[in-house]
Amino acid sequence: MLGKLDRELAFVQNALDLRARRQELLAANIANADTPNYKARDIDFQSALRSAMGAAGGPLALSRTAAGHIDKSAGSVGGLAEAKYRTVLQPSLDGNTVDTDIERGHFAENAIHYQFLLERARGTFRTISSALESR
Repeated sequence: MLGKLDRELAFVQNALDLRARRQELLAANIANADTPNYKARDIDFQSALRSAMGAAGGPLALSRTAAGHIDKSAGSVGGLAEAKYRTVLQPSLDGNTVDTDIERGHFAENAIHYQFLLERARGTFRTISSALESR
């Protein structure tokens, strides 16, 4: 029972951390829409979450057995996920790759997913509280 609860909370925690990180990147993209040569960045949420869950105790977790091995968090931002540059759909003359319509759409979608995860965490804690009160 506790193992299942730990896995559920680990999933929600990892997903919330990644959603928050993605929201920061998208907000930075929108804020720099008029900055010359600014390159829009984003993370691949699905693969980052899969990686985070695997690193959190999955069967294929990586481990460093020698000092020369590359750390799995190398190149990642805050150990969460590596931000990658977005593919340019319509390049601008000043080198900026931000499309504000696309960024706003991703920002709104990410905010909805973040809110859903908060509700899921609240439901999990409510269930735990109910179970403890019924004893």
